[in-house]
Amino acid sequence: MSTEASEIELVLTEDSQLTKCMRIRVLSLQQKNARPQDGEKLLKPNEYIYRLDFSQQKLKFLWWKVHLKKPGKVIITGTSQHWTPDLTNLMTRQLLDPSSIFWKNTDDDEIQCNEADAQEFGERLCELAKIRKVMFFVITFTDGAEPGNVACSVGFKA
Repeated sequence: MSTEASEIELVLTEDSQLTKCMRIRVLSLQQKNARPQDGEKLLKPNEYIYRLDFSQQKLKFLWWKVHLKKPGKVIITGTSQHWTPDLTNLMTRQLLDPSSIFWKNTDDDEIQCNEADAQEFGERLCELAKIRKVMFFVITFTDGAEPGNVACSVGFKA
């Protein structure tokens, strides 16, 4: 078996339904003039929920692949949240450290990142894959990055 055959690439896909539900939570609080729960993470306009579906449970992290069509910055934060149909609120304590930050400068074709954080985060995904079939992420788009011009995937060795 060749090494390439045991490599898999998993794509982070936007969970538009969950993003919409979390935005409704923000609107609901605003309309009621209510405060969020202590420690509750409310989704900001430039944040979206993405998911990664693990096709296998035993994985070894290899690489991140992030494509930015335009200059900008993407911050990928994993969550320890197991979302259920009742959509329990996301709490700040459920956000995992470190986040992976990827950016593209105006005059640069290459994507930059903090490699140590990206490596640690990737290795953490492998640990979570052992007990999960799905993982959720909060992806923050800044400095000109938008969901429509970014593609993210993670490479693993099975």
